[in-house]
Amino acid sequence: MTAKAPGKSYRKGISLPVLFAKFPNDEVAEKWFIASRWRDGVKCPKCGSDNIQERATRKPQPYRCRSCRKDFSTKTGSIMHNSRLGYQTWAIAIYLFSTSLKGVSSMKLHRDLGITQKSAWHLTHRILKAFEVDDGKLDGMVEVDETYVGGLEKNKHKDKKLNQGRGGTGKSIVVGAKARETNKVKAKVIENTKRPTLHEFIENNAEGGSTVMTDDFKSYRKLKSYEHEFVCHSVGEYVMKQAHINGVESFWATLKRAHKGTYHKMSKKHLHRYVEEFAGRHNIREQDTIDQMMDLVANMEGKRLEYQELVSGTDG
Repeated sequence: MTAKAPGKSYRKGISLPVLFAKFPNDEVAEKWFIASRWRDGVKCPKCGSDNIQERATRKPQPYRCRSCRKDFSTKTGSIMHNSRLGYQTWAIAIYLFSTSLKGVSSMKLHRDLGITQKSAWHLTHRILKAFEVDDGKLDGMVEVDETYVGGLEKNKHKDKKLNQGRGGTGKSIVVGAKARETNKVKAKVIENTKRPTLHEFIENNAEGGSTVMTDDFKSYRKLKSYEHEFVCHSVGEYVMKQAHINGVESFWATLKRAHKGTYHKMSKKHLHRYVEEFAGRHNIREQDTIDQMMDLVANMEGKRLEYQELVSGTDG
């Protein structure tokens, strides 16, 4: 690739013909999942032992742990647990979520994968949960900003309008932080924009001593253990020397384009998972596509999201 090639041309992608050649059937796809999940050899999801027996008949499960005597498969103890979808279907879905910067709707998965919309919706949220990663705090120069996500009051049916003003009325609040040097993002749905709430988010996601950049919203004031610089958006100031929040605002733009153009609706009940999706995808965007996919499979370990949990709202 030349230096003037468009986009992130240094990344190695995967074309659709290559994708289907790589995952021609469930058997081949399963071997890839095994290699991606257990990079140092198969281990028991229950006790972690590597004393594993592989059954030639693959029944009732392909593997049996000799230590705890539990049977298991590649799906056991992960986001794929109890899934009836084939490994090829899972691999293609992971590819779509890794390469679609504005997300993938359940209706598109329903059509592209030939599964029911209900299965596609469950599949979507299980993959979104796999994007949840705790990879430490941000440091250096950290931009922090909050935004509102939701439908416009003027577009709602009359019986659903709150009639409580403009702006963020009826919307959910999301706060985010972006490190300038590493380009990493942290984001979270919050209940309010009061000072304790925003300060807690910063303390949990930015190393002490970092330089925090914000706008002039009063709840950011009196930060302890941080250098604090801000720009006065209220008087039309958007850059003051090194102080600006353009980076995190760019992240909001991607999230909102997905809201309007891909998902069309992000309910308050599940918004936290969409936010994790976009932060997670942003943080691995420099990697080659196959590495993004393998990391997503590794992040499925130890996570479960049963359908009943999803519809009842008891999942975290």
